[in-house]
Amino acid sequence: MKFKPLATAVSLLLAFTMVFAAPADEQAAEVKRMSELASLMQLGDQMKNSVGEKTDQMLGKAMGLLGVPYKRGGSSTETGFDCSGFVRYMYETSVGRLLPRRADEQAAATDKIDRNELNPGDLVFFNTMRRTFSHVGIYLGDGKFIHAPSAGKTVRVDDLRAAYWTKRFTGARRVKETPATDSPSR
Repeated sequence: MKFKPLATAVSLLLAFTMVFAAPADEQAAEVKRMSELASLMQLGDQMKNSVGEKTDQMLGKAMGLLGVPYKRGGSSTETGFDCSGFVRYMYETSVGRLLPRRADEQAAATDKIDRNELNPGDLVFFNTMRRTFSHVGIYLGDGKFIHAPSAGKTVRVDDLRAAYWTKRFTGARRVKETPATDSPSR
C-alpha cells in the first residue's frame, strides 16, 4: 500500500513529461519542414537562373503540386497522379508538349542524355518494378527531382543521390524541342 502514492506520483510525472515533450517534438518537426521549404525555395531560385522561361514555369507549377496524392493511372490534380501521368500533365499544361502515357513510352519518345548533362526539366528514369523504365520524374537541378512516387504517398521532391534512387537509376532523357510555330509560313 505504501507504493500506491509513489506509483501515482510517478505516473503523473510521466504524463506531464509526455505532455510537455510533445510541443518540442512538434517544434522540431516544424523546424525541419521550414528548413526543407527554405532549401526548396533556394533550389527554385537556382532553377530560374539556369532554365528557359517555359521550363521555369513548368517547374514552378510542378512545385505547386507538392502533396497531391498518388493515384495509379491518375493524370490530373483532381484525381491525383501516377509518375508518368504527372510528367505528361506537366509537359502538356506548361510547355504544350504531349508525351506518351507510360514511362517506358516517354523514354522512347525522348532523347537519351548522360546523367552529367542533366538540366532542370529533363526526365529521370528508374527501375522500380523490374522494368528498365518503370518510374519517371522531372529533374529540378542540384541532384533533386520531383515525382509521384507510389501508392499512399504524394507528389514530392527526392534526391537522385539517395541510395534507393542511385541503385535504381536507369537513364536520363531530354524532351525533344519542337520548332517554333510563332512565325507564319509564307
